[in-house]
Amino acid sequence: MNAPTLHAGGCRCGAVRFEASAEPHHISYCHCGDCRKASGAPVSAFVGFKTGEVALDGKTLKSFENGPVARSFCGTCGAPIAYVDSRLPDDVYFMLGAFDQPAYFKPTHHAHVREQLPFVHMPDGLPRHLKGSVPRPDGTEE
Repeated sequence: MNAPTLHAGGCRCGAVRFEASAEPHHISYCHCGDCRKASGAPVSAFVGFKTGEVALDGKTLKSFENGPVARSFCGTCGAPIAYVDSRLPDDVYFMLGAFDQPAYFKPTHHAHVREQLPFVHMPDGLPRHLKGSVPRPDGTEE
């Protein structure tokens, strides 16, 4: 990468690393069932960048596609890394917890609150979206 690294992260075992040379354009919680299945957690948090602002390296990097979304993870330790959506070809969303300094990233809203588990209470006053928080070019917010 030519630009200086502002943010870096990776998997648990260190086989996969990523860097971002810019500030994120999106930081959010997601309560959808697909994110729960992919992470094993009751809620996920993502940090979005433009693809040209990141570098991703890892010989063990694997991915799983589910419709338009492909989620990447380390094939050695299984740690979730990121996801891309084919409807948003210029964006990549990294798991907030995969960053070396995750406390730097404060989510600004919640997505898919219609699917939020009833025992998850996050009274943070952030905006809540019934569906997705990133509009797709076709006008949907999945």
